Amino acid sequence: MRRIIAFIPARFASSRLPGKPLALIAGKPLIQHVYERVAAAHNLDATYIATDSEDIATAAQGFGAEVIMTPQQVTCGTDRIARAADQLNLHDDDIIVNVQGDQPLVATASIEAVIAPFLSADYDNSFEMTTLSYRIRNRDEITQPKDVKVVCDNNGFALYFSRATIPWGRDQFEHGQHYKHLGVYAYTKRFVDIFAHLPQGRLEQLEMLEQLRALEFGYRIKVVETEHDSPEVDEPADLARIEALLNP
Repeated sequence: MRRIIAFIPARFASSRLPGKPLALIAGKPLIQHVYERVAAAHNLDATYIATDSEDIATAAQGFGAEVIMTPQQVTCGTDRIARAADQLNLHDDDIIVNVQGDQPLVATASIEAVIAPFLSADYDNSFEMTTLSYRIRNRDEITQPKDVKVVCDNNGFALYFSRATIPWGRDQFEHGQHYKHLGVYAYTKRFVDIFAHLPQGRLEQLEMLEQLRALEFGYRIKVVETEHDSPEVDEPADLARIEALLNP
C-alpha cells in the first residue's frame, strides 16, 4: 500500500538568522509551529523533521516530533529529504511531502492540496512533482526578490519560477495576474531519487531556486493554487511579523 510521508527539512545554519528553526514565536520554536500544522493534515502516514543539528533534534523530540538525522553536506531541502527517505526504505510509488521549515503559518489545507493530484482518480503518472502557488494580494510582493513568482501553462504546469517580476506587463501590471510560489512540494519517492542525482542546474544556481533543477532537466511540475498564504521567516524582523499574524 502506498504511503504518504511528510518531511520538514531544518538546518541550524542560516546567514541572516542563525538557529532559525529554534527561534521563538509566541513561546514556541518556529519548527514546532510548522510541525504541528503539517502533522494535522489528512492522508499523511507520518511526519518527520529532517535535520543536521543535534540541538534541533533535541528540541523536536521534546515536543513529540519524530526526527531523522541527515548530513550537513547537502545542497537543498529536497536533497536533505532524499537522504532522510532512504532511511525509511520507502517504495518508488510512495509520496513524499516536503514543507520548508521556515513556514510557521503553513495551512493544513495547503498540505492536503499539494497531495491531491496524486490521489485523483485520473492521475496518469505524467508528472511526479507538485507544488503550490498563491495569488499575490500585496502588490509589494510582485517586485520583492525574496518572494518567488511562478508562471504556468494553460494546464497548470510550471513554465518558470523567478525572483524577478514574472509575467512582466509591457504596458501595465494587471491586478491578480501574479502568483507567489510557496515552498511546499510533493513527489514520488522515485522522482526524489532522480532529482537528488541530477547536477545543480545553471538557472538553479543563478536564482538559488532548487525547483528550477527539475524544469531545466525537462521534468514537469504540477502547480496547485491555494487560498492560504504561507509567509516565511527569513530575518529577525519576520519573527515579530509572524507573531502578530498569530495573535491579531
